[in-house]
Amino acid sequence: MKEVMIRIRMSAADAHYGGNLVDGAKMLELFGDVATELLIRRDGNEGLFVAYDNVEFKAPVYAGEYIEAVGRITSEGNSSRKMEFEARKVIVPRLDISPSAADFLEEPVVVCKASGTCVVPKADQRK
Repeated sequence: MKEVMIRIRMSAADAHYGGNLVDGAKMLELFGDVATELLIRRDGNEGLFVAYDNVEFKAPVYAGEYIEAVGRITSEGNSSRKMEFEARKVIVPRLDISPSAADFLEEPVVVCKASGTCVVPKADQRK
């Protein structure tokens, strides 16, 4: 199956800590959205996220940064779908230059990696 990707700008409302630092749980929220799209494409149903078996926070995320969250199904059972996810920082604000300056990163920065399992009950699978 193909990868699914969403890109979102972290807002001031996402900043949870001093210095506009975004809570790592926001990356897991993005992975949940990616998983939902993967399941809809695969099974025609949103399914349920059962568990993460690994989560690694690799770099801080700040308000104003753009994050790409990508995921793919790596294996399938009758109703389970194992998935891998990666979140990457692709645009960063440059407040040192001006309030509206920003840089597109030629090399994205991996901020979080995770893997987990989702389930779509057989009765709910439409594809």
